[in-house]
Amino acid sequence: MDEIIVLQGRKVHLYGDLSAEYGIVQPADSRDINDMSKETELLGKFLEGKPYFLAAFEVRDWNAELSPWEAEAAFGTDGFAGKAADTLVYLQKELIPYLDSRSVAGRKTKYVLAGYSLAGLFALWTAYQSELFCAVAAASPSVWFPDWTMYAADKRPMTESVYLSLGDREERTRNPVMCRVGDAIRQQYRVLEAQGIPAVLEWNPGNHFKDCEMRVAKGIAWTVKKEEILAESLKEVCVRIVVK
Repeated sequence: MDEIIVLQGRKVHLYGDLSAEYGIVQPADSRDINDMSKETELLGKFLEGKPYFLAAFEVRDWNAELSPWEAEAAFGTDGFAGKAADTLVYLQKELIPYLDSRSVAGRKTKYVLAGYSLAGLFALWTAYQSELFCAVAAASPSVWFPDWTMYAADKRPMTESVYLSLGDREERTRNPVMCRVGDAIRQQYRVLEAQGIPAVLEWNPGNHFKDCEMRVAKGIAWTVKKEEILAESLKEVCVRIVVK
């Protein structure tokens, strides 16, 4: 099923089976929407036929709507307005309730928040703000963002698992802000690991603009499979407790 709906003036592109157990939510600009068929094709392959649905909500002002706080421009002239909190409210009050209304009655959908670049940072930031999502998939996230590493250093995500990835050439840039991305994502992973959060840091060949759809699809697939493993582990623990 491919469908376009409008919620509070924002277009949402729906793909897949809305009755599926796992729902993927992803911020998207016009380029992302144009390439979404490639991502869903890859996702179907990586999930090995497991049913899912994806809700890609359109973002009009990328730097404003996905940045956690205000910051000066890292390149060009467009700064960051820090409106991520408003975007999260939209997910909490509009999009997720709508998706829930169309899900199988009596079953709670497991939502994964996925994103690439600044949308990946938005996914990570959301993990520290809300229990709405069981996992986040942050592909090539903008963890170079000013003060991000300090922000994440002493906080614990509310999600059950976190996927991180980066291109192996992304830190090789002359931009004095963005060249910190490699060290920042390594630190992010170390913090999650120390906290005992199920997480992975995957390195992909190439720079920031290579194989974007594949990186996102791989991240989503990892979170879904990890959640299934965690669920099975919980069942085993419960069985042992009952037997004991």
